[in-house]
Amino acid sequence: MFENLLNTQSSWDFLKETPLPIAVYGTGNGADRVFNQFQKLGISVGGVVASDGFVRKRSFHGLEVKSVSEFEKEVGDFVIALAFASPLPEVIENIKNLSLRHKVIMPSVPVFGDNIFNKEFLKEHLEDIENAYNCLVDEQSKKVFENILRFQITGELNLCFDCESTKDEAFGILKLDENESFLDLGAYRGDTIQEFLHYAKNYEKIVALEPDKRTFKKLQSNCESLQNCNLLNNAVWSESCLLNFDDNKGRGGSANGNGVEISALSVDYITEKHGKFTYLNIDVEGAEKELLKGAKSTLKHDKPKLCMAVYHRNEDIFELVNRVKEINSKYKIYLRHHPHISFWDTNIYCI
Repeated sequence: MFENLLNTQSSWDFLKETPLPIAVYGTGNGADRVFNQFQKLGISVGGVVASDGFVRKRSFHGLEVKSVSEFEKEVGDFVIALAFASPLPEVIENIKNLSLRHKVIMPSVPVFGDNIFNKEFLKEHLEDIENAYNCLVDEQSKKVFENILRFQITGELNLCFDCESTKDEAFGILKLDENESFLDLGAYRGDTIQEFLHYAKNYEKIVALEPDKRTFKKLQSNCESLQNCNLLNNAVWSESCLLNFDDNKGRGGSANGNGVEISALSVDYITEKHGKFTYLNIDVEGAEKELLKGAKSTLKHDKPKLCMAVYHRNEDIFELVNRVKEINSKYKIYLRHHPHISFWDTNIYCI
């Protein structure tokens, strides 16, 4: 059913063909990836811009970073290639306002991995994509899935805004009660623990893993008053082993061949050591597929409720859905996107 997207103009084709100057909005890792793809495709960049009031004198990829209003005065109309993601309401509102004055498009580059979600990628994975779509159990999930695919091809931000859900609605699917046992995989500073406590109130136990050493200290500080809460300074992987881990990115820390050595645990090992869990939160910066390899027994025999990020890699939106269903066909899988520029903060909720 998604073959019609192969006939849709892609964001990359639009940017190659537009007669207007192109301004890349953003100067982070996402912008680096956009510049790299532009270079491969022969797309010229007219400038680099940042929000008014947040510009300091500097350059990015050899171009002076200018404010949007300054670039407007210089060239008049132009196309904005958005190259950053944000959940902040004021940032989202600013981008919506900008789109009233200029064409804003967000060419899709992955958080992790090198695959670009273009028409070739879509065609290669069409069967797996359709299988994942058919695993979803309600119309909202299917709408989110459809919008994600269209966004990945076209870069049209309205597709993100059109299918947002609140966390209240998502946790209404999970229906956490007062006797939950929570395994938090990628706990960061404790924000997902606080989210869990908001919806579960009372609980039996919490086990939380955070591999970054500095972030782990903040996690300890934020959770020091909690009872029956076991914090582990470990990564998670397909098996218990030693990994090289990039610990200089805070929330974005991930397995990296050039990183520091850290101990990683599998979900099945954690369950064997700490007992059964009724709810798993999984946000492990692109290692979700490896995590599932080491969680087969837990998902098959215990069938805990799941909240899992599916936006780090371009394959995640279909590979992770299919993998969960393969491990335990009894799972009902829901897909929800929460307010965010781009399709970050998109999760599957499995019960």
